[in-house]
Amino acid sequence: MGSALRLTIGSDRDIPSGGASRVWDIVVASFEASEAAMSRFRDSSELTGLNRLAGSGRWSRPSWRLRRALAGADRANRLSGGRFDPRIVADLDRLGYRGAPIAPTGWRGRDERATRQPDERVVDRRGRLEVRLARPVDLGGIGKGLALRWATAELVRAGLTDFLLEAGGDLVAYGLDPALAPWLVGIEDPTGTSEHVAVIGGGDGAVATSSLAVHRWTLGGRVVHHLLDPTTGEPAVGGLLAVTVAAADPAWAEVWSKVLFLSGRATIGDEARARGLAAWWIADDGSVSMTPAARSRTVWLAAEAA
Repeated sequence: MGSALRLTIGSDRDIPSGGASRVWDIVVASFEASEAAMSRFRDSSELTGLNRLAGSGRWSRPSWRLRRALAGADRANRLSGGRFDPRIVADLDRLGYRGAPIAPTGWRGRDERATRQPDERVVDRRGRLEVRLARPVDLGGIGKGLALRWATAELVRAGLTDFLLEAGGDLVAYGLDPALAPWLVGIEDPTGTSEHVAVIGGGDGAVATSSLAVHRWTLGGRVVHHLLDPTTGEPAVGGLLAVTVAAADPAWAEVWSKVLFLSGRATIGDEARARGLAAWWIADDGSVSMTPAARSRTVWLAAEAA
């Protein structure tokens, strides 16, 4: 997942025994377990091992983290009508965003989109413990959201009541900030013109962003990025620079931010409103738009402060 971690403790009223270093150790250990299960970039991860068996028909018994991640990715694929699809490993590698080498024989050299069946599941399951893949998967975005979900749950179980946990552009706010007020979260300006385009307020919950500000590089003289359209295998081109979604759960905030990004500028508003999402998006002309649910949570907007 490769994201920098930061934990901000809101107050010291309920810090568990062992102090701040103890709760930080909880976060690090939880994310390390998630990386070991779900990272596409680690040669030794469970996911890399499972991807190497893709297409072979062999069943495996991965950890509960990887099983839940694959089940979540499969559900997201179905609920999004296929627009959230983690089976893009071959295209990510082709475009230069390479993970650990896998080279499974069951799918290598095949046209992934042409051979995929409409009802093909992301993961096949046999009983409660066994899984197998027909094609390799990338769990980057949803994996980071799940890692945040699980680390948050461990902090709460440890007795921490007020904190902000960040992993790259995604975060979970819980309880109150150091001033004993609700946490405020800034939406970064992907153009780099200013620091933030808006500030979000509200209660407990997650915020996730899909943006072109990170993971963008040059390949063959063209600029490409990691937000791929699974129908083409190419970087999405829809007139958007970034999409932010606030939701109760960080994994689903991640899923919907990616799905909305793929919707493109022309239809993102209709889809976000139809799904009842609190969503903000920045178009390629720098303009900022949002849904009514997002507007009710926006406490500051750069365009109105100018």
